[in-house]
Formats: sequence, structure tokens, C-alpha cells
Amino acid sequence: MIGAIVKKFSNLKDNVWPFSRIDFKKILPLLLIKFLASLIYTILTNMKDTLNITAKGAGAEIILVLKGWVVLPIAMIVAVIFSKLSGYYSKKKVFYIMLSGFLGVIALYGFLFYPFQDFFLPHASADKLTAHFGHKYEHWISVYRNWIHAILFVTAELWASVMILLLFWGLANDVSTVAEARKSYNIYIAAGDIAAFSGGMLIWRITTWLRPVSFIYTVETLIILVLAAGLSIMAIYRYMEKNVLTDSQRAIIHTPTKNAKKERITLRESIRHLLRSRYLLGIAVLVISYGLCISLVEVTWKESVRVLFPKSADYQAFTSRVQSMVGLFAFLISAFFGSAIIHRIGWRLSAQITPFLVGISGFVFLAAVYLQQNWASFLHIDTISFLTVIVFFGAFQNVASKVCKYSFFDPTKEMAFIPLDQQSKTLGKAAIDVVGSRLGKSGASWIQIIFLDLIGNGSIFSIVHILMPIVFIATVSWMRSVRTLSHEFEEARTEKL
Repeated sequence: MIGAIVKKFSNLKDNVWPFSRIDFKKILPLLLIKFLASLIYTILTNMKDTLNITAKGAGAEIILVLKGWVVLPIAMIVAVIFSKLSGYYSKKKVFYIMLSGFLGVIALYGFLFYPFQDFFLPHASADKLTAHFGHKYEHWISVYRNWIHAILFVTAELWASVMILLLFWGLANDVSTVAEARKSYNIYIAAGDIAAFSGGMLIWRITTWLRPVSFIYTVETLIILVLAAGLSIMAIYRYMEKNVLTDSQRAIIHTPTKNAKKERITLRESIRHLLRSRYLLGIAVLVISYGLCISLVEVTWKESVRVLFPKSADYQAFTSRVQSMVGLFAFLISAFFGSAIIHRIGWRLSAQITPFLVGISGFVFLAAVYLQQNWASFLHIDTISFLTVIVFFGAFQNVASKVCKYSFFDPTKEMAFIPLDQQSKTLGKAAIDVVGSRLGKSGASWIQIIFLDLIGNGSIFSIVHILMPIVFIATVSWMRSVRTLSHEFEEARTEKL
């Protein structure tokens, strides 16, 4: 009896923490790096939205310009710089150079640009531009007016792409065997969820604690935390390189990429291969549709939050709680329910959970905003009370959408690549992850900017009635693609077996 109980607990331990002492020596530094990198991303993401959206002459519309027309070209420039550095320096030096660059920009913003923003921000010339072009185009002018906050926005966006996707996962792939990866990668993802929850709660605590004084103290405190976490990443990386890695693993991170014998795959080849495959195009539709639906709804919600909480401290306190809920529920569902649900109901139904919830809740949210903006007074509805309901429903929609992404969308998307041959996996995944994801988000920004400039009045609320059918069409296309893909997925998997 006792032996059976001990065996059950041993099996539970192996499922939750399947690492030996030897594994633990390597897993722990990587786990800490992933947690700290995700913590920094959580803090930067919250700050960049708060400081840009609540800035003078701005609003959530500024995000459309930044994501569609600023982040994308700068991301391409950074990608070229990263490629050049990787050709001349070892992976270790590239890691230190990129991390130091990010921390330098963040420190410059926190201790020079933000405290002395009245000196740096061109409000007088921006006011003249607004008077000349009108408030309809203020979302363009506000990028120029608040250029120092735009720098923080770009830095936060690139942190996820460069420090987490490229450098952390690149490091993990370089120093982990296949067997280690199978045991540890889910733990790293869970560390990111826990960091999102911890970071959201930390931001909320600091913001509410320092709310009675100037908001500048909140910003500088968060910047200090980010810099401390960044320096800790650097120290952990150095410790790992000196004391944990084997000689062969150390040789990998000490070797420039140009010296590595590795066949290079161009983005053009990946896109060409994608366009020739109906199956890969189906996966691309899933990724693009998700980016469209999320981005078409999220900006309207953020502007609603700004109207309800116009002060920076109040806005940040609210959105940080939402971030913490995303991290908490993503961790709980991914860890305890996600895999079991996918296993029980199958690929098709699991893949339809996200479009069903994201699409329907997004459409309902936009419809509620349209009702509040155009019919509240006619129907004798209290505007502030209705706005509060809209903001909290939008918060639910935001949390549920992102939790569904982490728990169901990402796993089913990755499962769809399994039946493919190695060439299709490599080329298709490269094109979909690089182009598809950015095309969905940037495409949503371009769509909204075009309608804002053509028929809107400068406020995102003025084009909500246009966004509703676009979200509906994207959702229907998404669900049809899942249905079509599920048949091909089952056929391909059967053929492979």
C-alpha cells in the first residue's frame, strides 16, 4: 500500500519536474533567464502602452501608426544588424551586445528622456501641425510629438522578437539535447506565464503605492527593476557559460555564425514554398486571422480604457491587473487542462476554440462600443456606467483571447506542421512565423489607419462600424480554414503512419 502511494507520488513528481540533479544544473539558469526576460517584457509592454496612449495629444490610435509604420521598418533594420553581428562575432558576444544595447536605450529613456521630456518633446511645432492638418490626422502627428515614448514602444516590441525569440530560444536550442528539450521547453513557457502574472501584480503594487506622488517615480522605479533584471540575465549567462556548459556546448556559443556549416534558408524561398502549398496556406490563414482579429479589437478596447482612466497611473494600474490575469490563467490552463482538452476533443474542435471565442467576443465588444457611441443617449443609457461595462467586458475578451492563444492556438498550430516533410516544416514554418504573424498585426494597423484617414474623424470609435464586418469575415475565414485543414491534417497524418 505504502509502496503504491510512493510510486504514485514519484510518477507525479516526474511529470511536473522531470529533471535529475545533473539536468537541474543547466535547466535552472535557463529557467531564470526566461523568467527575467519575460518579466522585463511584461513591464515594458505595460509601460509603452500607458505612456504612449495617455500622452498629450495621443490616444490608442497612435499604436496603429507605431505598429504599422514604425516598428516594422526598424525591426527589419535590427534584423540586418543582428545578422551582421552574428557573422563577425560569437553568439556569446552577440548576446552581450544586443542585451547591452537594449538596456542602454531603456536607461536613456528612464533617466534622461522621460524626466526631462518637456525639453525634448516638440509640443509647439506639433501644435502648429495639428492646427494646419486638423485633429483627424493627430495620430500621425502624435508620433512626432511624443517621439521619446515611441522609442520605448519600439524597444518593448523588439525585446520579445530579439531577446526572447532569437537569443533565449537560440541559446536553449544550442545547449539542449532533444531529450532535454522535450522535458524542459514546457517549463520555460510556464516560466513566461508566471512572469506575466508576477510582473502585472508588481506593476500594480508599485503604481498604487506611488500614485499619491508624481508618476515619474513610478516610471523610474519600473525602469530600475528592468535594468536590474537585465543585468541579472547577463550575470546568469556568464555563470552558465563559465560553470555549466560542456566544452562542446561552449564551443557553439563561442563560434561566429558565418563559421558554422549550416545551410542558409532565404525568406524568399520560404514564401515561394508557402505559396505553392495549399496546406501551408491554410496554416498561414490561421496565423493572419488571429493577428487581424486581436489587433482590430484591442486598439478600440485600449482607447475605451483611456477614456475611463485618463490618468497614466490609473490606466497603468488597471491594465497591469489584466496582464496578471492573462499570465495566471494561461499558466493554469496550459499546465493542467490544455493538453488534456486537445487530447480528448481532437485537433479540429481544439483549433476552433480560439476563433469561436475571439471572433464572437470581439464582435460583441465592438457592437457594444458602437451602441455606446451612437445610441446611448437615445436609449437613455448612462454613458459612464455603460463605458465601465464595456471596458471590463473588453478586459475579459483580452484575457480570454490571449489565454486561448497560449493554450489552444499555439499548440494546434504547431501540431499542424507534424505530418509535413522536413522541407515543408522548415521553409513553411519560417515564412509563417516571420511573415504571417507580422502581416496579421501590421495589416490590421494599415486597415484601421486607411479607414481613419478616409472616412473617420481621427478617433478609433468613428470606424467601429467598419471593423465589425471585417472581424466577422476574418473569423469565418479562420473557422473555414480550420475545417479544411483538419481533413488534410488527418489525411497527411494517416499517410505518414
